[in-house]
Amino acid sequence: MQFIDLQAQYKLLKPLIDENIHKVLDSGKYIFGPEITELEEQLAKFAGVKHCLACSSGTDALLIPLMAWGIGPGNAVFTSPFTFMATGEVISLLGATPIFVDIDPETYNLDPEKLHNAIHKVLIDGKLRPRAIMPVDIFGLLANYDEIDDIAKHHNLFVLQDACQSFGGAIDGKRAGAFGHAAATSFFPAKPLGCYGDGGAIFTNDDELLEVMKSIRVHGMGSDRYDNIRIGINGRLDSIQAAVLLAKMTVFEKELEQRNEVADKYNARLSSRFKTPVIPEGYFSAWAQYCILADSPEHRAELQNKLKENDIPSMIYYPIPLHLQTAYTSLGYKVGDLPISEAIANRIFAIPMYPYLSDEDLNKICDVLLG
Repeated sequence: MQFIDLQAQYKLLKPLIDENIHKVLDSGKYIFGPEITELEEQLAKFAGVKHCLACSSGTDALLIPLMAWGIGPGNAVFTSPFTFMATGEVISLLGATPIFVDIDPETYNLDPEKLHNAIHKVLIDGKLRPRAIMPVDIFGLLANYDEIDDIAKHHNLFVLQDACQSFGGAIDGKRAGAFGHAAATSFFPAKPLGCYGDGGAIFTNDDELLEVMKSIRVHGMGSDRYDNIRIGINGRLDSIQAAVLLAKMTVFEKELEQRNEVADKYNARLSSRFKTPVIPEGYFSAWAQYCILADSPEHRAELQNKLKENDIPSMIYYPIPLHLQTAYTSLGYKVGDLPISEAIANRIFAIPMYPYLSDEDLNKICDVLLG
């Protein structure tokens, strides 16, 4: 059994994926071929925003808007510790300081009340200037943007939606990518919409921001190809990855429905025994992962061993919150500072989740967990 069976999807889409890739190979336009523009247009339309900028990874999709806003040393960026390292990493790469805010115990997303308190604390301390908030849409579920946006407006802060796991998700029909001043997503192969390598995209309705980000994406290039008007990066998405994504877009909405059907079946079987994911009213999850809570770290280890004995893979997302990562020792966080993130990290684990998970495999997984 696979944790995520990418081959099942490829078999379904093989003729179209192969055709799209061969078009790129035949054209020789491997960088900035027409597939890039077509993909950006489709993604922007899907997300319901004016602009999409394809880029080289989800990490660069987070980095580029922060660069465009001039965030750097002396600035504070507020984000969740319960996420992959890239979220905090991009803040630190620019010399800014990540301020980690604890999560909601039900959704595992950034807790707006704790965010308000964290901003107030930084303002009172006076050593850093608050500049931005980076909510993380964990496991495919969007954060509470109504409350986060209100807080951001009050303090005149940028909001960068980390939608690296949530593309395809929505709140009251408004898609991931359409929240905040800009949004970033990832096309890492295991994501709900994934390519066959690294890739990402940025979404915004801000015309001026788009132009700055276009420049940053190609080494800070100006109107003259060899006149670099700012410091940038090599952040381009290649044409072959765009070709793969264009093929996958033809089934993406159907796959989102299938992911939700799988999640519903898991919930029906497992919710009487485990704490299963909470989806607030009006929210639609992209179900990047399906995670449940064990009773304790020891119980988690026992369950994972049972799964392994039955050839069922499982993963832990995320075993060490960012504030306790070795790389952030200098920030002075200690165990107990963000107790909800720490408690969840000690008990959570993920089981197979993908659109083509069969009922037979799903029931086997549940039988082992409940046995």
